[in-house]
Amino acid sequence: MAEGRTGAAGTLRHELPRLPGPVRFLLLSSFLIPLGSFMVLPFMSVFLHERLGMGLGTVGWVLAVASLVQFSGSVLGGALAERAGLRRTMIWALVIRCAGFLGFLAALRWPPLAVPALVLTCCGAALYLPANKAYLVHGVDEARRPLFLSVGNAALNAGMALGPLIAGPFVLSAPGALFCAVVAVFLAVTAGHLRLPPEPGSGQREPGGADRAGGGTSEVPGAAAAVPPAAAPGRAGGGGLGGVLRGVRPLPFAATALAFHLYFFFQHYLAVFAVARASTTFYSLVLLTCFALVIVGQPPAAGWIGRLPYARALVLGFALLAAGLAVLSAGSHAAVLAGAVLITAGDIVLFLRNDLEALARSPRSDAVVFGQQRLAAGIGAFTSGVLGGQLYRLADDAGNTGLFWLAAAAQCVLLPPLLLLVARGSGKGGSDHAEGTVATR
Repeated sequence: MAEGRTGAAGTLRHELPRLPGPVRFLLLSSFLIPLGSFMVLPFMSVFLHERLGMGLGTVGWVLAVASLVQFSGSVLGGALAERAGLRRTMIWALVIRCAGFLGFLAALRWPPLAVPALVLTCCGAALYLPANKAYLVHGVDEARRPLFLSVGNAALNAGMALGPLIAGPFVLSAPGALFCAVVAVFLAVTAGHLRLPPEPGSGQREPGGADRAGGGTSEVPGAAAAVPPAAAPGRAGGGGLGGVLRGVRPLPFAATALAFHLYFFFQHYLAVFAVARASTTFYSLVLLTCFALVIVGQPPAAGWIGRLPYARALVLGFALLAAGLAVLSAGSHAAVLAGAVLITAGDIVLFLRNDLEALARSPRSDAVVFGQQRLAAGIGAFTSGVLGGQLYRLADDAGNTGLFWLAAAAQCVLLPPLLLLVARGSGKGGSDHAEGTVATR
């Protein structure tokens, strides 16, 4: 545990160069995959409406279904990885995504193909992410898990930030060339995954991260991650595809759903709010600032976030979200930027800490836990979309859209205490977990 207390910046500098090749490749893939995806997906509404002639109402339904598939389908992706293996699941997922982007290319000649192509890409994403995260952290001791997850998140956010900047000029002017480039990226990443090490026999993970078969955690960070075992169907809480929710821990699951519910008010409705008061350029700069904060800020803060007692992490994260949403209501350029920074800080704390807590509490494989967490995220994003649309319409009808952000901030204050009541009522058996399990033992 002495090394677990090392400064985050020093840990990042000294540990990452020691990672084996397969883990470095997965981190590179965590950048390339969202880079390719976000060269296309953020422009789907424009592409479907302007290029393929779909009505905006139809476009809205298509995007809503696709988002629900991408988030909630990950719970099946985690269960599939538990049964079929991490490497195999990632390869299948990438093949499906390649087929989806080829479908976009074909849709230029036959537009109806665009909808199944979008669904295919979202299905591939749902299958891939839990297996990818589980491969990265398998065998890594608890003190280093926050670092590994945060570096993966940073790579993902870097790809998400750069993709739209690269693709923007070509979405409508040269979509065929754009889709070909994205397919080439995914084919290269798929070929690399085929060269990943095969998986040895399975072991059963204790809540908290140790492998029962191995009797402990890896001595060298990332060494075991290079060859993670496929989990057997009969593990604790098992049941494979038929038991995807077995072993779910209610508090981290509910906290994740609530965090995404509140965050997606910002994600869904900042564009219409900010562009009306400033410009698309200003909105793009705000988004780039948010991405940069996650990329630069989360890895150095990961160790501290992992050691932060869980109840305190929830209080801090939701307080930052509340403050950011309230500041946004002012509507000025400075308020929009400051609110976005505060919300992103809350995102950095809550999203990472909830994943770590879910891993620490669950007897299921890492892939299943990540799939369950993605399901929680999907539920939160969906409820935010449904409720947020109504709230924004009411605020707009009242002539003051700042009220929308105040209503969202009020939810940040009123709803999280219910989660802490759940934690306090968990009894002696869960009291230690309620205060923090990741690096405080």
